[in-house]
Amino acid sequence: MSHAVNVTANSNSSRPRQIAQVNTRLDKRLAAYMSAAGAAGVGMLALATPAHAKIVYTPDNRQLPANGDLSVDLNHDGISDFILSNFYSSTSSVLGLSISPVDASNEIFSAGSVDHSVFAAALPAGIKVGPNGKFQKRLGEGIAVGNNLNDSCRGPWVHARQQYLGLKFIINGETHFGWARLNVNCVFPQPVHAVLTGYAYETVANKPIVSGDTKGADVSDNPGTLGNLARGAAAIPDLRDEPNRR
Repeated sequence: MSHAVNVTANSNSSRPRQIAQVNTRLDKRLAAYMSAAGAAGVGMLALATPAHAKIVYTPDNRQLPANGDLSVDLNHDGISDFILSNFYSSTSSVLGLSISPVDASNEIFSAGSVDHSVFAAALPAGIKVGPNGKFQKRLGEGIAVGNNLNDSCRGPWVHARQQYLGLKFIINGETHFGWARLNVNCVFPQPVHAVLTGYAYETVANKPIVSGDTKGADVSDNPGTLGNLARGAAAIPDLRDEPNRR
């Protein structure tokens, strides 16, 4: 009887030690996993933080008078970024609507060559204006022109309504993109009728803007996912079965 009691006692006394060892390993594994998950969570949150885009939109309703100019200060810092000019000469029958950058680094989205002249592109709404755009520092013919050689107006803006100029300009040494919206009617030999109806720019440097966009959106370049972390304990492997997998 004494021997049986000793066997039973030894068997019972070994189980708490075994359970204690398993629990210790489990605690260490859980602690290590949670530590790694926490570090990963911080990294993923950093990656998922959106790059906040903000568009500053300015409504306008200014008409360009014949032989007059309009200044466009996209970011309202008191410094003109572009000048719109409306030239008209009744004696020589020459007219033209043009845009010029004030800063030498500023540029205008170009339509490319038309009759060996370069015009500003008349963009519809929804066009991306960004680093890959066709920008020119100076335009040969500006926006629309007319003369007595062909007795008509030329250019993509001759009869443009709610069309957009794509603009690239510098703020504190950084490149920003914007747009200006115009209504234009050119009937030779009358002065060009042009109205600036609004303009906008993207506050994030080097970030494209969409012509006509007045609000912008929060954008994440690398959204990632926190699905596993959100699952909490459900995402943790069932380590209680680990000893059986050895």
